[in-house]
Amino acid sequence: MSVYLIIVIVLLILAVSDLIVGVSNDAANFINSSVGSKAAPLKVILSIAGLGVILGATFSSGMMEVARSGIFHPGQFYFTEIMTIFLAVMITDVILLDTFNTFGFPTSTTVSIVFELLGAAVAMSLIKIHNNPAHSLADIGSYINTAKALAIIFGILFSVVVAFTFGTVIQFITRLIFSFDYKKYLKYFGAPWGGIAITAIVYFILVKGAKGASFMTPESIAWLSANTMKLLLFAFIGATLILQALISFFRVNILRIIVLAGTFSIAMAFAGNDLVNFIGVPLAGFESYRVISLDPSINPDTFLMNALSEPVKTPTVFLLGAGLIMVGTLFFSRKARTVSQTEIKLARQGYGSERFSSSRLSRSLVRNTVGFSKFVGRIIPDRVTRFIDRRFDFSAYKKQFKRPEDVSSFDLLRASVNMFVASSLIAFGTSLKLPLSTTYVTFMVAMGTSLADRAWGRESAVYRITGVITVIGGWFITAITALTISFIIANIINWGGVAASLTGLAIALFVVIRSSFRHNKRAQKLAGKDEFEDSSTLNGQNILQKCNSSITVVIESVQELYNSSINCLIREDWKKMKKAKKKVDDLNLRTKDLKYNLYPTLRKLEEDFIETGPFYVQILDYLRETAHCLQFIADPVYEHLDNNHPGPIPDQQKDLNELAVMMKAFFGNVRNMIGNEDYEHLDILLNEQQKILDYITKLKKKQIKYIKAESVGTRNTMLYLNVLNESKNLVLYVINVVKSHRDFLKSEALNQDSL
Repeated sequence: MSVYLIIVIVLLILAVSDLIVGVSNDAANFINSSVGSKAAPLKVILSIAGLGVILGATFSSGMMEVARSGIFHPGQFYFTEIMTIFLAVMITDVILLDTFNTFGFPTSTTVSIVFELLGAAVAMSLIKIHNNPAHSLADIGSYINTAKALAIIFGILFSVVVAFTFGTVIQFITRLIFSFDYKKYLKYFGAPWGGIAITAIVYFILVKGAKGASFMTPESIAWLSANTMKLLLFAFIGATLILQALISFFRVNILRIIVLAGTFSIAMAFAGNDLVNFIGVPLAGFESYRVISLDPSINPDTFLMNALSEPVKTPTVFLLGAGLIMVGTLFFSRKARTVSQTEIKLARQGYGSERFSSSRLSRSLVRNTVGFSKFVGRIIPDRVTRFIDRRFDFSAYKKQFKRPEDVSSFDLLRASVNMFVASSLIAFGTSLKLPLSTTYVTFMVAMGTSLADRAWGRESAVYRITGVITVIGGWFITAITALTISFIIANIINWGGVAASLTGLAIALFVVIRSSFRHNKRAQKLAGKDEFEDSSTLNGQNILQKCNSSITVVIESVQELYNSSINCLIREDWKKMKKAKKKVDDLNLRTKDLKYNLYPTLRKLEEDFIETGPFYVQILDYLRETAHCLQFIADPVYEHLDNNHPGPIPDQQKDLNELAVMMKAFFGNVRNMIGNEDYEHLDILLNEQQKILDYITKLKKKQIKYIKAESVGTRNTMLYLNVLNESKNLVLYVINVVKSHRDFLKSEALNQDSL
């Protein structure tokens, strides 16, 4: 029995890991609307969500039956087989969710756990069928609860359509009533609308959801059922009166209250619905061990686990402990912030750099939608069209703010609709014992409201739609991957026993630790993309500082990577060149992101410093071209080495070494000149540039001689001349950066004198 005790301990360890990685992914579901609308400081939002999670954790006891008997018939499996299934599920879940977190992808913990249980159970069913000559593949239905599994899967998929539809329709109606200039309409319609929202939250969470709470007695549940309508009426009247008083006498923006109340409710619904995804399986394993440990005479290899089919109340202390771990993860997980940013950026009202590129499908959808929109526009009267356009005019919202950086990703009205609709749908699913995907519902509601709010304009629609399709595609990958991996791991554990189980645990922990380092590197890389996100209104001085920083970083990187590329070519070092090429690609993306940030940067520029804007634009153009030159060197060099073509001949190696030395000195002088902001000796740098250009011309002539003498082949010539040409272009563009920076300084000095 000590072996099985170890397995139970392993399951509990995996439960803690699963709670951490699972909440890191699902935290986006209940904090995104508050964070995106800036309803309150982040610590306040997390505190409110944490309270909801702790309270909601006690509501999830009834949902534990999904892990115990929702997917398979436990009475058909022996204790050892049940433990194999549970262990395979938990190892798969930790690895899978942590991988999605690392890349900032919201996925469904519900879908993952359902398909992991299905995959592991199918694996054990096939093993049992194979070992029993009297059974065939047609008997798999006696092991797998196919009806329940299909109902759960259908419920999850159906919730996607329902969530998107409800989000779109309710947001459209709400925006028509309140418009983006909603503050002046709140005093008329705000209190009743808020009363409806809060009443719905009270109904779905406290009345419907309370039936599964571990602390509720049958008498309490019966009383709630008998007095439902009275409670709803009192909730609506009380909420409406309180909200009207806050509007009329205290000038409170009640939307903040609704959003934060929604954050609390959806966090509560999340814990009530999704806690089973993290601890349901380990607790079922613990319950199985407890049953078998009561009778030492039981043989684990022949004891059928009918006990798991019986309903059981999970001890509240376990639920609260899990809730506390989830709250701690909320506050300290960096991966949770990464996942949140994916949804917020897809739903944001403004424009800027997009995480996803366009795809053929998204372009086709947008093209057809634009055509359909024009057709509808010809049918609807112009007066109606103008009225709708006025209600959806986002500029009315932006005018409320003095500074552009104060404008949130979306307004409080949309955030309140997100929270109200999503929490209602999830809590209703919880009350029906259907493990709806919190991720699917909240994500699709947010996408529906952003579509209705015209956040997906023609400037960003193709990128946003690609993002949504990518995320949804990831959900299908989650299902397929979860089923496949858990199927494989269950077979391995069944074959390898305890050794395979402990090895699986070690691999899961290794993946989590390793991915944490990968995520930190990825986060640092992404942090450099939004150079000006933390900047307030820009003036000549701070934009100059940012500009100097960008130039210095790019020039240093170009110098290092140019020298590395030349050395790798000379030494024919394919491995190092592969790493260098990756760094070149990263540099190219950095300069691309600098250009994408051009619009928000110039928009933040103070009126008195508009004259400095064109110089900044010019510098970014030249930095971009500089990075291109480096890539046009690195890519052919890597391809040449990858194909094992002949390297440079000794004379070429000597010449390339000399060129690399000259370029290194040139870049060093450029860096010093820009860092010191001293262009008194620019003529010396120009002379140095000319020497390099003359030397490149000399090398080209020597190459022609090599060709005449047939000392080199075609591949060598193509690569060598390409390196020389791009080296020439590199020097020219770097000098243009220097000159533009000099002119920038002059313009800034003149501007300061005029002020």
